[in-house]
Amino acid sequence: MSTKQKTYLSKRVEQLKPSGIRRFFELASTMDNVISLGVGEPDFVTPWNIIEASYHALEQGYTAYTANAGMIELREEISRYLKSNYEVEYNPEDELIVTVGASEAIDLALRAIINSGDEVIVVEPSFVAYSPIVSLAGGFPVPVQTDFKDGFKPQQEQIEKAITSKTKAIILCNPNNPTGTVLGKEELIKIASVVEKYDLIVLSDEIYAELTYDEEFTSFPSIKGMKERTILISGFSKAFAMTGWRLGYAAGPKEIIQAMIKIHQYTIMSAPTMAQHAAIEALTNGERSVREMKKSYRQRRNFVVHSFHEMGLSCHIPGGAFYVFPSISETGLTSEEFAEQLLRKEKVAVVPGNAFGKSGEGYIRCSYATSMKQLEEAMKRIARFVSEVKK
Repeated sequence: MSTKQKTYLSKRVEQLKPSGIRRFFELASTMDNVISLGVGEPDFVTPWNIIEASYHALEQGYTAYTANAGMIELREEISRYLKSNYEVEYNPEDELIVTVGASEAIDLALRAIINSGDEVIVVEPSFVAYSPIVSLAGGFPVPVQTDFKDGFKPQQEQIEKAITSKTKAIILCNPNNPTGTVLGKEELIKIASVVEKYDLIVLSDEIYAELTYDEEFTSFPSIKGMKERTILISGFSKAFAMTGWRLGYAAGPKEIIQAMIKIHQYTIMSAPTMAQHAAIEALTNGERSVREMKKSYRQRRNFVVHSFHEMGLSCHIPGGAFYVFPSISETGLTSEEFAEQLLRKEKVAVVPGNAFGKSGEGYIRCSYATSMKQLEEAMKRIARFVSEVKK
C-alpha cells in the first residue's frame, strides 16, 4: 500500500501565489504605530446620505433577495450614469449585472468567456487578481510589461507582439492600479485598432474612472466599434468610499452579460439588497461628495509626488486612482527588501512593486488614500530610511 499522502486540493489552487499586498498588510497588523500606505481603500467614511438610504431600505422591509442581475431600478440608474458621464449606453434589461464588488464582476466575465487553454493579455504592472483569476478560469495570462519611460502605458507594438492564435482577450485597468496611469482617447484608439484586427474581447476595469485629475476620462467602450467587444467593469468602492458595501457591476454585450448572470445565480444569487438601495442614492445624489474627495486626493497626490522627488526617487505623476509608484532602484534594494526593511525600521507599510508583475520590480506602491497628517509623517519616515540606505 502506498504511504504517499493524498491531496484533496485543486492543482490550480495549489499553484496560486498568495497576494503580495496582503502579506505586508498582515505583517503590519502585528506591529504598533504603523502608518499603512498599502491597502487601496479610501480613508473617507461613506457619505451620510448614502448610508441613510440603506437605513430607509431596512426600515421599509427591503431585506429579501433581488433579481439575479440586480434591482432594475439600480440598473436603470447605472445605465443613465454611464450615458451621462461616459457617453456609452447600455440596456438595463439585459446588458447590465450588479455584482458583489467589481472583483466578482471580473471573475464572472473571465469565466464566461475563457475556454481551457485560451490566452489573456494582462497589461502590467497590474491589479494582483487579474492573472490568478485567468488561471482559475482555465486560461493562461500573458503579461505585457510597461515601462517608466513610457509612463507605464502599453505600446501598440507590444500588444501585437504578445498575440497568438490562442489569444482571446486583453485586460486593461484605466486608471491603472498600481501606477495611476491614465490612457487617453488617442491611446485607446490605437489599442482598439489591435483589438479589432485580431478579433479580441476587452475587459476594461474602470473602477477608478471618477478619480482622474488632469484630463477628461474616456471609457473604452465609447471608442468606435468597441462597445460590442468590451466588458466594462466598475463599481462603488473607490469613488463613493463604499469598499465594505461590496457592490460592483459589469456592462457589455447581451450574450456575455447573460452568461455572467448564469454563473452568478448559481454562486452568489444576488448582491446585497441594502447596498443596492444605497448605490441608487450614490448615483443620483453622490456627485458633490465625489468632487470633494477627488479634490483632496489631488492635493495629496501632488504632495506625495513632490516628496519622493525631494528624496531623489523618480516618480511619474499619476493621472488617476490614488496610488503613486516611485522607483526605488537608486537604493540598491529589491522591492521586497525595501518594503520589508522600511516596515521594520520606520513602521511604514508599502507594497513591493513585484506584487503587480515582473515589470513592477524596482518600484513600490504607496496609496495616498489617507490623511495629510499621516502622509506627512510617512514621507518623513521614508525620507529618513532612504537617506540611511543611500549612505
